[in-house]
Amino acid sequence: MYMRSWTRGILWLSSFTTVLSSLHPECEYIFQLARDEQRCLREITDLGNLSSSSGCLPVWDAVVCWPRAAVGETVHLLCPAVFSLFKNNTGIVSRNCTAGGWSHPFPPYHEACIVEDEIPEESYFATVKLIYTVGYGASLLSLSFAVVILLLFRRLHCARNYIHMQLFFTFILKSVAVFVKDATLFSSEDTDHCTLSTAACKASVVFCHYCVMTNFFWLLVEAVYLNSLLVSDFPRSRRCLWSFALLGWGFPLICIILWICSRLYFEDTECWDINEDSPYWWIIKGPIVVSIGVNFLLFMNIIRILVQKLNPRLIQFNNSAQYRRLTKSTLLLIPLFGTHYMVFNFLPDYFNVSLRLCIELCLGSFQGLIVAVLYCFLNQEVQKEIRLCWMRYQEGSYAVVPVGAKGSQMDTPF
Repeated sequence: MYMRSWTRGILWLSSFTTVLSSLHPECEYIFQLARDEQRCLREITDLGNLSSSSGCLPVWDAVVCWPRAAVGETVHLLCPAVFSLFKNNTGIVSRNCTAGGWSHPFPPYHEACIVEDEIPEESYFATVKLIYTVGYGASLLSLSFAVVILLLFRRLHCARNYIHMQLFFTFILKSVAVFVKDATLFSSEDTDHCTLSTAACKASVVFCHYCVMTNFFWLLVEAVYLNSLLVSDFPRSRRCLWSFALLGWGFPLICIILWICSRLYFEDTECWDINEDSPYWWIIKGPIVVSIGVNFLLFMNIIRILVQKLNPRLIQFNNSAQYRRLTKSTLLLIPLFGTHYMVFNFLPDYFNVSLRLCIELCLGSFQGLIVAVLYCFLNQEVQKEIRLCWMRYQEGSYAVVPVGAKGSQMDTPF
């Protein structure tokens, strides 16, 4: 029981990593252990029918399958892959085949397959959950304030800020989806989420997938819009904004519906959060991979354009301030959105999981907070409006401008 709970505790940590993979990768390891157990039991059954068999028969000890061995033979096996989640583990466990059967493993698994024993298990789990919760909670609150600010002030109603708000909404939904998913799948320590198959469970997974997908596509919209502003005079029309809305909200919805139909008719198993070797997972993952690649190419093109336009010999006086503002926002945001996704997206799902976990905690959960700060709170136009608001409030003449009032640049189309 100790070995089972210890192993499951290690696997539980991986549920915080890589969104592009299955939502709960530890289940994939658990099911792999189950498949290994079945394979081992079949081998035991086959050899059990041989009356002339001697020595030690294959045995499953809940971790690995020990092969058949002769009396007096010592079998050495590497630590199973499950113990290599957070560090490259090359430990070896051995067992002797005696006349009375298999000896106990030596050294024990928890000694041979070491996993960062310096930090107590429960304390480490509590720290991970605390960072995870604080990150998404801070992102949720800061993004909500940012949306209110952009909606409240009339002079901030423009196409650029409309796109920013849609991106904010996707980060808000992503944070909510994570909390909903955790509340559904991990509401109780006794809940076996790996075999859970309920409508609420599947709905939470679908909602989380949709929110993640819309987040990636609105990041792509941001890059397309900024790239278009730098390349030419981008048409500021409602039709253009509707096209962005269809790309950011509509296309992910189509992909999610297709994925739901595929799972319902061809792969309606568990809670739909296990996607190992599933061809239907590419209905969601494929477009996300493409969006990451396109976003990275647009980022490189934006850098190239900015380097050219900021050349003192070529830049015009009237446009210098605008390009410098675009440069600041681009260099701060585009690498944050695209670089780490580009690096990890094309690596195996569980390559250096400890590094993935760190990045997901530092960037994934706090990414919404960083976006709100850079896109809204540090924006000079926003700060100017807040200062004017405060001055009018002090003078006793401040009145909130209705949200539907006509803006000086462009109102949102919705």
